Amino acid sequence: MCNRYLSPDAAAIERLWAVRPGTAWTAAAVYPRAPGPFIRRVAAERTARELVVGQWALIPVFADSRRLAYSTNNARFEEITTKASYKGPWARGQRSIIPAESFDEPCWETGRNVWWRFVRTDGEPWGLAGLYNTWLDRSTGELIESYTMLTVNADHHPLMKRMHKPDPAYGPEAQDKRSVVVIERDAVEAWLTGTPAEAAALVAPPAMAVVSGAPLKAAR
Repeated sequence: MCNRYLSPDAAAIERLWAVRPGTAWTAAAVYPRAPGPFIRRVAAERTARELVVGQWALIPVFADSRRLAYSTNNARFEEITTKASYKGPWARGQRSIIPAESFDEPCWETGRNVWWRFVRTDGEPWGLAGLYNTWLDRSTGELIESYTMLTVNADHHPLMKRMHKPDPAYGPEAQDKRSVVVIERDAVEAWLTGTPAEAAALVAPPAMAVVSGAPLKAAR
């Protein structure tokens, strides 16, 4: 599960992902329930992309309030078609790209939480897979944008399986360690506009050739 990442500024996002300009965003660390930017296709133009700033914690269409009693900043891909909060956005193709200069994960190999930072080996920002929703606040009439970051099982990934606190109830090969899902630049269009089956085929942890991670103090 990812609970913090660093986002590039709007100019970098527009340049790298061919996004329509005009959205204000300054590079910043993003945390759950705080504002963050995501990329989605423009509804009326299949191949056009826009940058949207919304809450990093998806607000389901059935929510009574934007302040949820449960966490929705991460969504397990394996539950995407059954989980009430996410199955609607997935079925409707409300897929997004979350730009990130880096993301952080906790490593417990020493018996305590040591934050690691993950960057790309090519120096480029990550494009992480997400879902978004536009929620109507019936009390005010306000439309609120929000998004969630997808995660996938990483029990067999050489690096990502080392992250997160082990569950003593399970063996080393059945921990359900989680990883973000990386959408490479040449697959962005398929992710944003493809069928659910085409999008699902892109879901995987980051390839070892592109991921580099180190304890946060060493990464600075």
